[in-house]
Amino acid sequence: MLTWQAEDGHALEGVRMIPGHGGGFRALGRMVRVEPDGGFTASYRLVVGDDGTLARLSVTSATAERERHLTINRTDDGIWLLDTGSGTGAVRDDCAGAVDVDLAFSPMFNTIPIRRLDLHRQAGEHTLPMVFVSLPDLEVRVAEQTYRTVSELDEATGHAEIAFTWGDFAADLVVDAEAVVTTYPGLARRLQPAAS
Repeated sequence: MLTWQAEDGHALEGVRMIPGHGGGFRALGRMVRVEPDGGFTASYRLVVGDDGTLARLSVTSATAERERHLTINRTDDGIWLLDTGSGTGAVRDDCAGAVDVDLAFSPMFNTIPIRRLDLHRQAGEHTLPMVFVSLPDLEVRVAEQTYRTVSELDEATGHAEIAFTWGDFAADLVVDAEAVVTTYPGLARRLQPAAS
């Protein structure tokens, strides 16, 4: 179980992460964000394949006014199927060759490319097309993000540091031995379990 609190104190994200084989895992998450205009809640189910690429993401978001749904599947031939549950069926898109998804406000999703590329264990730099999903409206667009190893995993601290840039935004993410984000400056910090 993982929990992040937003740096501004107005949001929480809780995730149950279930490791699979190789680099694969499943995650069940819920986010709550309080905004001056009412905020939103969102829940998601994430499946990452053994090769570390996203296989499926289902997201539901809700505001006081409405609820929205989005399901994203990536086929073996690299085509993305985007379904809003509106009854019109899935839209097919190659999403500029992206293999990763980033969900707004969520540190969990930065883990996917860092883990897949093993950037916490061996130095590297990658600029990637990313399927970005906004919240609460669940709009999908392709964005370009760069991940670069600042420091590899330190066995003493159990942490590595990864530089993340997207347009004019930059932050040095701290990740643990499983490449799960512990600190995302400007966004959130992972909470430690309470002492018993």
